[in-house]
Amino acid sequence: MKSPVTRPARLIAGLVVLLASLMLAACGSDLGGGGREGDVTEATAEGTASGELTISQWPFYIDKDTIPEFEDQIGVSVKYIEDVNDNNEIFSKLQPTLQKGDAQGRSIIVVTDWMAKKMYDLGYLQNLDKSAIPTVAQNLQPSLQSPSFDPNRDYSVPWQSGMTGLVVNKAEAPDVTSVNDIFDPKYKGKVTVLTELRDTVPLVMKAEGIDPADATKEDWLAAIDKLKAAVDSGQIRDFTGNDYTNTMARGDATVAIGWSGDAVQLQADNPDIQFVMPDEGCILWSDNMVVPVGAPNPTAAYAFMNYVYEPKNQAPIAAYNSYVTPVSGVQEIFQKQDPELAKSELIFPSEDYQKNCSTQP
Repeated sequence: MKSPVTRPARLIAGLVVLLASLMLAACGSDLGGGGREGDVTEATAEGTASGELTISQWPFYIDKDTIPEFEDQIGVSVKYIEDVNDNNEIFSKLQPTLQKGDAQGRSIIVVTDWMAKKMYDLGYLQNLDKSAIPTVAQNLQPSLQSPSFDPNRDYSVPWQSGMTGLVVNKAEAPDVTSVNDIFDPKYKGKVTVLTELRDTVPLVMKAEGIDPADATKEDWLAAIDKLKAAVDSGQIRDFTGNDYTNTMARGDATVAIGWSGDAVQLQADNPDIQFVMPDEGCILWSDNMVVPVGAPNPTAAYAFMNYVYEPKNQAPIAAYNSYVTPVSGVQEIFQKQDPELAKSELIFPSEDYQKNCSTQP
């Protein structure tokens, strides 16, 4: 993992490089390289699941028992790699071989909505054999069944959904409630924001009273200029992927633009760290299981998808990571086993809790 040190030149360069793709998003591009060409292959299931399944995943996303229990019950050996720190990082890592039809042994990769769309349009993902995932079809939350990027769920199955907002050490920053607070001079050098600029920039715009869905090119540029000025001044310590959690855990950052469930994981070492829903609302997204071209074992991939979509198997995953579960029936299990979890706004957010939130562009 990269060291979260202040390198203003690198951070500013990163803003400039990412500006181009963000402008494409603001102007309506799908960021997919001009659309998919040619026939789409389907990752067809064959027989009974067996052999080895390799999964590329984000950290802090699964409890310690699910993988070994899946292996014991299904008879598949799992290589579970937590190597997704940032969507662009994993894309850069895998693209050289994916464009040749080689998934580097992976049969499942977990990426966010926009990246799933981009990879699909570039021809790097296969359509799913829906006959092989009946449990997913049965238990997928209705609200997630027809997303704009994949209306028929042809190539994506949600792993978890979540909210981007503020992760705050309340002992050091008890009054932080707004995204604008990251620009408060008293937190200079103690702020990190996400390299996932589809999270960071829209939050900055929302703090200025701008709805990201209606934002103009000028709105995007103004928000990026504000971030650049904060980098120049040393206000923002670093742009990070999921490794901002290390910075928070060490006490090197007090406030971060971060992801909802991560705050709960950090509380194990520091109970003062909390997810704060910004006054202006959050950014909503899902991370999705996708099957890449060249996947060596799609049959095992489907077995895993079905397994984690059984409510009784999904419950310990949701209890561990505190992200929004995509599986119906989990809340009813918690109502019997752990009533406090059943009330969690991070796992089962109410309409009121998310009333000011926007979907990730």
